Amino acid sequence: MNVEPRTSRSPRPRHRRGRLGRLASCIATAAALAGLLTSQTGAAQAADNPYERGPAPTTASIEAARGPYAVSEISVSRLAVSGFGGGTVYYPTSTADGTFGAVAVSPGYTAYQSSIAWLGPRLASQGFVVFTIDTLTTLDQPDSRGDQLLAALDYLVQRSSVRDRIDAGRLGVMGHSMGGGGTLEAAKSRPSLQAAIPLTGWNLDKTWPEITTPTLVFGADGDTIAPVATHSEPFYQTLPATTDRAYLELRGATHFTPNTSNTTIAKYSISWLKRFIDNDTRYEQFLCPLPAVSLTIAESRGNCPHTS
Repeated sequence: MNVEPRTSRSPRPRHRRGRLGRLASCIATAAALAGLLTSQTGAAQAADNPYERGPAPTTASIEAARGPYAVSEISVSRLAVSGFGGGTVYYPTSTADGTFGAVAVSPGYTAYQSSIAWLGPRLASQGFVVFTIDTLTTLDQPDSRGDQLLAALDYLVQRSSVRDRIDAGRLGVMGHSMGGGGTLEAAKSRPSLQAAIPLTGWNLDKTWPEITTPTLVFGADGDTIAPVATHSEPFYQTLPATTDRAYLELRGATHFTPNTSNTTIAKYSISWLKRFIDNDTRYEQFLCPLPAVSLTIAESRGNCPHTS
């Protein structure tokens, strides 16, 4: 009588072991398929965005003084160009990753390219060709500076010695003060631009409903030359709601804060340029949700999530 139960029970563990083995095999197969699908999805995403450049970003990587690319530079004489005053081109030294987007940067009223030179290597080291320019005269007004930014981009993609490193369809503009006003003028004149970043911009024109270029406006809470209430805020507010836009007001800052190396300006400028010139959604995390009010940011506004 006691043998029967032991006999009847003995196949059951073996049967359970068989089931467990088959279950483990199924789990392993599912995991392999999931891995394959993940790999294929990653490959598809990479194929969908051929402009992605550099490793996956982190807060540390976009706040660093230099990014992953070694940078070279070329001085461009004003005698060799027309429509602007020459400048300096900063570009990734390696050609292994193919072409890069390009950005032209204008100084402000009475200033030279030296006032915004820090942006050249900082942005280029993240995977851009950057042209910090001099203007025809230091007294040029925003509309002229806008034309000069566009002339500088045209020179970069048509005549410069680094034109083969640039994707002519992925261009942006930046500028300080009247150069920031010129940035808005350039974006208005050339809707094909992929990004615009005015830095404590100044312009007599306060309304920009024509701009469709993704635009990041920087203001400074202590700016007495281009106070945010009469410049950066209305610039931002009058951009169309359908345009990708953001406003960051720097805390404890002045009109001239963009003239020296600034981690907050660099961090969000890099993220904006990467997101819209490179279509790199890996940088969306630094833009949406909007940056929180902090020791360096007095206010932020924007239309997250981005649509382009």
